[in-house]
Amino acid sequence: QVQLVESGGGLVQAGGSLRLSCAASADIRRINGMGWHRQAPGKQRELVAVITSGGSTNYGDSVKGRFTISRDDAKNTVFLQMNSLKPEDTAVYYCNVNGVLAGTLVRRDYWGQGTQVTVSS
Repeated sequence: QVQLVESGGGLVQAGGSLRLSCAASADIRRINGMGWHRQAPGKQRELVAVITSGGSTNYGDSVKGRFTISRDDAKNTVFLQMNSLKPEDTAVYYCNVNGVLAGTLVRRDYWGQGTQVTVSS
């Protein structure tokens, strides 16, 4: 079954750190970009960070210098290290990967179910 399993969310005080992980099932192959987006209550989903298969990264302006995205291709996993967290980082964080389902030629984006990150002031 195709799935992305996220972990690492939770409650943290401002200034603290969290590390999110997202493992894609093995039947998602030839993964190109992997990334994280977030959605706060009443706001649109926004880009947090993306990483290409070659390791190039791009970050949303609000998280540059505080968050770091990385990936482990052997495990089909993408990580998001979040430091110096602020209350405005509070949101549901969603991972996504762009890949091909085993046995098909269809490339598409797959999304995780989301993990809540809450930063208290």
